[in-house]
Formats: sequence, structure tokens, C-alpha cells
Amino acid sequence: MRRHLDPEVACLAKEVRTEWKTFFEKHLDRPSIEVRSDPKTESFRKNAQKLLSEALELKMDHLLVENIERETFHLCSRLINGPYRRTVRALVFTLKHRAEIREQVKSGALPVGTFVQTHKK
Repeated sequence: MRRHLDPEVACLAKEVRTEWKTFFEKHLDRPSIEVRSDPKTESFRKNAQKLLSEALELKMDHLLVENIERETFHLCSRLINGPYRRTVRALVFTLKHRAEIREQVKSGALPVGTFVQTHKK
């Protein structure tokens, strides 16, 4: 439509595209909406948060713990399945036994997305 023969239509199409692009760039960094799951899934996710909090030596409601678990959950197609469980185990093991990685995650030097992606099973 930006190449329409009518200059008014072309101008309006350009404006719509500019507004659309600006809107998506502003909203790109917003977190996705969390929907409550069934009780069994919620229980598994809380347990995963507990294990991660112990490995990070942080409280269970700390934002970093929630972000790591949420990233893992989303990376595993929002399912509590074998890959989710194996990934959580790998993350917990790494955080417990590799102090340098634990400190990088806690300080923010190693982004949560990168950390989870490298340990996905």
C-alpha cells in the first residue's frame, strides 16, 4: 500500500507502518503473560524454584530464581516433561558445584537466557 498510486493512500500506509513498527519495538522487551497452570504443574514448578533457590543460596521468592525457572519452563514448550526436569537438574547441579558460574549468574554477568540455553537437555 505504500506504493499505491494515490499519494494520500501511500502516505497513510507509511504512517500506519511507522506506528506499527514503533509499537512492536516498545513492547518487545515486555515479559510474556503468565497463566496459572493446573495444581500438579504448579507443584513441580515450585519444587524446581526451591531447588534453584537452594543452589543459588537465595530465598525462594527472589526474582532471579523465578526468572531462571520461567525461562526453563518456556524453553521446554511450557510443559513439565523429561527435558524440563533434566534441564532443571543440570542447572541445579551446575549452580551447586561451579561457584564461578553461580557468581556470574547472581551478578548478572551471565544472562539468564544464555545460562538456561547452554544447559538445556
